[in-house]
Amino acid sequence: MANIKSAKKRVLVDRRNEERNKAIRSSAKTAIKKVYTAVENGDKSAAEAELKNASKTLEMAASKGVYHKNNVANKTSKMAKAVNKMA
Repeated sequence: MANIKSAKKRVLVDRRNEERNKAIRSSAKTAIKKVYTAVENGDKSAAEAELKNASKTLEMAASKGVYHKNNVANKTSKMAKAVNKMA
């Protein structure tokens, strides 16, 4: 571990932020999986509801700096395309 006080603090802050980012990333991945599961099951209304929830979760993750905004846009677009393709 570091000897300098500011370096010690940096280690603690990085650890805290890593845990927060991990939790946010995990919830975003879960939301994405729910969309694709609904698409595979052929339930369009559930897929649309999950898409709305997933896009909100991803946008919040982008605002926290966990994902880049373009990455979020690509993920959301891909999910929307899958939902819109449903009959």
